[in-house]
Formats: sequence, C-alpha cells, structure tokens
Amino acid sequence: MTVVQTPISHPTRAELDLAAVLHALSDPVRLRIVACLATQEGEPRTCGSFDLPVTKSTCTHHFKVLREAGVIEQRPQGTARLNVLRRDDLEARFPGVLDTILRAAATP
Repeated sequence: MTVVQTPISHPTRAELDLAAVLHALSDPVRLRIVACLATQEGEPRTCGSFDLPVTKSTCTHHFKVLREAGVIEQRPQGTARLNVLRRDDLEARFPGVLDTILRAAATP
C-alpha cells in the first residue's frame, strides 16, 4: 500500500499578511508553539513533540493556522510533519513584530 501525501502549501514572503500573522499569534496555544520554535531556532520539531493542553485534532488546527499565515513552515517526514519558524520571512516583511510579540508574551 502506497501512502500519497497531499502537498503542503505555504504563502510566499510577499504574500504574508500582517492581519493573518497577528491573528495566528493571538491564540495562547499558537503563541506557545511559536515561542518554543523561537527558542530552538532552526531545529525542526514534530507536531507531537510539543506539550500542549489540547487534543490532537485541535493541535492540528493550530499548526494549520500558523502555516497558512506564514508563521511556520512544515515539511513531511514519514508520517509526521516537521515545523520550523519562518523568522527570516517575518522579519523581512514585518521588522521587529515577531520579537515584540514574543517579548510581550514572556512578560508576566
């Protein structure tokens, strides 16, 4: 039996939309995912490697929102998806926004 994977689409750098990025980062679970990826810059992580207080289907939804907004890039590896933060694209398009949001989120 051959497993056929659907291609994973991502917006290009030019297609990144500030409203979509801010919406993606407005959810505490998605912000937590991005903060984890930011601390391990360049190190891909599988969706299941995050300790999140949500069901698997909800987790899948959060990763989809982040990917469609252009905040993360996903690539398949076997049956899993590896996730990396698109920091360079976000910084080029919206200078300082990601770091400002991450700093604000880390402040008690």
